Parts: sequence; C-alpha cells; structure tokens
Amino acid sequence: MTKAEAYDKAWRLGARGDFSLVDQIYHPDYSSFDYRTGIEANIEDDKLIVTTIQEDVIQGPREAMYESDSFVCIEGYARQNLGNDDFEYFITLTAIHYKDQQIIKQKTAGNRVDYDPSEYFSWNWEDFEWLASHFWAPYEWTRKIQA
Repeated sequence: MTKAEAYDKAWRLGARGDFSLVDQIYHPDYSSFDYRTGIEANIEDDKLIVTTIQEDVIQGPREAMYESDSFVCIEGYARQNLGNDDFEYFITLTAIHYKDQQIIKQKTAGNRVDYDPSEYFSWNWEDFEWLASHFWAPYEWTRKIQA
C-alpha cells in the first residue's frame, strides 16, 4: 500500500471511529496548525475534528498528485451538507511530510467551488456517502471512479 493509499484508508476508517491505522501511520511528535479550529493540533485533536465534521461532510475521491519517501501531496473533493438539500463543494490539497516513515506534519487547504465536481467526473456523492457509513473506499477503487 502506498503512503497516499494508507492515508486515505486511515481517515476513511477514522471517520467511522476506527483509528487503528491512523495511530500506525502518524509519528508520536505529529502536530499541525488546524485552520478550521485555530489550534496547533496533535493527532488526538485531529481525530476529534474528523469525527465531529463527519456528520456533515462527505469526502469524495482522493488522488495522489506526488509521492516520495518524505512527502505526499493528495488532491481530494468534499461536499458539506448545509441542510435542506443545500451543499457546498470543496477541492482540497493535502501536503504530508514524513519522519521515520510516519506522518510528522500535514496541511490541508480547501477551496470552495461554485459547482458540483461530480458532474464533471465519472463518480457520484452517493457512492461516498455509502462508503463513509459502511467501509473505507479502497484507494485503487477511488482512482477508477475518477477515470
């Protein structure tokens, strides 16, 4: 499994409350400033943030833009439910730095877009809603949906 695949699988499992893989791939000294909350977050903070926002956010497909031994960049899509069948859509880039083969720092930048990204690709949000509530989305399957 590549680093990008492990990251994707870890957080899809984590969104369901299973953080066993997150605990394996993150360095004990991990920290990162979280722009959503305004705090310097450790891994326990990130777990709380993910489980809190998971109720309203669906993570769509993710794709590795670049991967090396010490750095990974992942592009992803997200949909936030604002209620009453009203949604906001985001394109995200996550930059991940590694130390001793574990994640030591990461940053995610999200840009809100005024269109539904799924209308331009061969995937739909319902696939990821189901995946979020039942099991993690295999990274290979996620890439096939984008093709």
